[in-house]
Amino acid sequence: MKLLNRVVQLICYAFLLMFSEAFSQQTKGIVKNDINQPLESVYVYNLSSKAHAHTSESGVFILEKTKTGDSLKIGLLGYQTKIIKLTPDYNLDKIEIILQEKIFKLDEMIVEEQVNALSTISRLDLSTNPVNSSQDVLRKVPGLFIGQHAGGGKAEQIFLRGFDIDHGTDISISVDGMPVNMVSHAHGQGYADLHFLIPETVNKIDFGKGPYYAKEGDFTTAGYVDFSTKDYLKSSEVTFGIGQFNTFRTLGMIDLLGNEKNKNAFVAVEYLESDGPFDSPQNFNRVNLFGKYVIFTPDNDKLTLTASHFTSRWDASGQIPQREVDNGNISRFGAIDDTEGGTTQRTNLNVEYNKQVSNNRTIKTNAFYSHYAFELYSNFTFFLEDPDNGDQIKQKEDRDIFGLNSELIYNTFLGSTELKLTSGVSLRYDATTDTELSHTLNRVTTLENIQLGDINQTNAAAYVNADFEIGKFTIAPALRLDYFKFLYTDKLSETYSAEAETKAIVSPKLNFFYNANNNLQLYLKTGLGFHSNDARVVVSNTGEDILPRAYGTDLGTIWKPFSKLVVNSALWYLFLEQEFVYVGDAGIVEPSGKTERYGLDLGMRYQLTNWLFLDTDATLTHARSTEDPDGENYIPLAPSFTMAGGLAVNNLKGFSGGLRYRFIDDRPANEDNSIVADGYFVTDFNANYAINNFTFGIAVENIFDVEWNETQFATESRLQNEVNSVEEIHFTPGTPFNLKATASYRF
Repeated sequence: MKLLNRVVQLICYAFLLMFSEAFSQQTKGIVKNDINQPLESVYVYNLSSKAHAHTSESGVFILEKTKTGDSLKIGLLGYQTKIIKLTPDYNLDKIEIILQEKIFKLDEMIVEEQVNALSTISRLDLSTNPVNSSQDVLRKVPGLFIGQHAGGGKAEQIFLRGFDIDHGTDISISVDGMPVNMVSHAHGQGYADLHFLIPETVNKIDFGKGPYYAKEGDFTTAGYVDFSTKDYLKSSEVTFGIGQFNTFRTLGMIDLLGNEKNKNAFVAVEYLESDGPFDSPQNFNRVNLFGKYVIFTPDNDKLTLTASHFTSRWDASGQIPQREVDNGNISRFGAIDDTEGGTTQRTNLNVEYNKQVSNNRTIKTNAFYSHYAFELYSNFTFFLEDPDNGDQIKQKEDRDIFGLNSELIYNTFLGSTELKLTSGVSLRYDATTDTELSHTLNRVTTLENIQLGDINQTNAAAYVNADFEIGKFTIAPALRLDYFKFLYTDKLSETYSAEAETKAIVSPKLNFFYNANNNLQLYLKTGLGFHSNDARVVVSNTGEDILPRAYGTDLGTIWKPFSKLVVNSALWYLFLEQEFVYVGDAGIVEPSGKTERYGLDLGMRYQLTNWLFLDTDATLTHARSTEDPDGENYIPLAPSFTMAGGLAVNNLKGFSGGLRYRFIDDRPANEDNSIVADGYFVTDFNANYAINNFTFGIAVENIFDVEWNETQFATESRLQNEVNSVEEIHFTPGTPFNLKATASYRF
């Protein structure tokens, strides 16, 4: 209690100092690479005074207690460490330092020097295992598994920490500060379609598990993932790829300004098509357009303009019943209703502005707009509800999203205690028109409108996070406030009907970090989070279960026991006040009561040689409902054990590539575990060879051609020739052996 009171006093004192300058002697500088681009998260350390700092997104650092004659050590993993002495020739208000890029060496990583050691590990993974698909992008988050079950165009099903997250209900995903999750979506709450992100444009992946982060709000129960795109291209590139199942992909990434000082601009275009391995072709295609312009002012303020557009269409064979495969009526790649599928598109505009307000204040702001359209046809139950026409449904919406995020970072000292105070505000407004659920026939005829209406949803938020650095300890209390307004206009009502509900929620967090030595960090994270319910359900339930809470805690370590080995581990616990199951064909959300999950995360990165890397991540989870009897309290599709990893070869005389595996165990498909979703072990392989400006590569998915089910559900269905319905596993088959070849030219 005394410690908590002291922390509260320090926060209050910090607010009093918010508009006063720190009077200690400072040195200001910028760190760039050899092509004049600023470097973020560089560790700058004063060997004399022991003061340290990290560079901002604009490459700028402010170092306290520094004077002429001191020596600075500047380092970033993947760059040559540099030591400079501040002679009288240096202008301490404007130091410019250039770091030379080199191969990654894990033995040079010092845990204590990292802004976020886990994000550093993800940067290492991106370097050693480059991504070439949107699925690969999500799989870069340790412990996260995905599954596709609708022809390639639908958002992936996500699994993390014992959650079947569906398409995003319990994980917050963003790109360059712009949210990906869709609130009150036609197909499911939190629907997160990341297919507008071209994988080769990804520069950095920041992620966190659990509800411990003040900056992250709605949907951040299992965790969050923030993607940052590249600010520049090292070179322009054109790539062509072909593969089995009529698969074709082409990518063009063009640098528009060359090495023009303080300005970058590039565009990227991606086209992808495939029929997939299915008996009924997917006829899938997707087009992605992306453009980015970055300019730095003489004061190193940064302005970024980003625009993107994506459109996709596909046919799907849907989830097929196990009984029809077992009796030989269809193959594993067959269909009961092959008229499933859909179209979707999204256009994004994003403006970001980062400004160094003063030597100890930085402000980061972005404003965004998205237009989104979605139309999906599904048939989960075949002829269960309508024996004559079948049970096909259409889910459709047209949406505009407006939003703003602004964050002020303030660095100062309270006596000898270093303080970083981060405060922010955000606003998001969604306006959807004609959000529809209808019973249809052959994607043409609408037999019945089940739901039809307009949704307006507002989320305003404010937060503050304080990092007190006290010797080897960092104490980080935080508080977040969210306000929601839900408005639904029912267009099926005979009279005008606009129903509204409002709700506010406060989410406290308290995290502790302890650097036992340079290469051992221990942490304890605690916090409350939440995710919002669907607006249509909120207004129909007159405000009940609007924002169910999540209570979590993590006890973990990041450790380098040997120079070339990094191990991260965490014991964690998460309790949810209410867990929702979305029933898409009925257009309802079913509350399933209180749940708890606890488990162990374990990850390892080992560099065997300069060019050979080994990694693996495993998660062990116990997930149960707390309000049901033992034996009937399983959480459907919650994984109890997952593991993924592999070997990667990088920069071996022009060769690169790797062998990747992923494993998920058998898991309950219903509450009493009488129906089981089969686990799988799948291995992928890729190899590339670079010569001059050309790179040639091959990639093999499922190299051992195992039979596996990518997604599985316990579903009650009835076929047209059946008298009675059957509840059993319905699945989408995983990709069989699939060979692809690529050729790239850089210029």
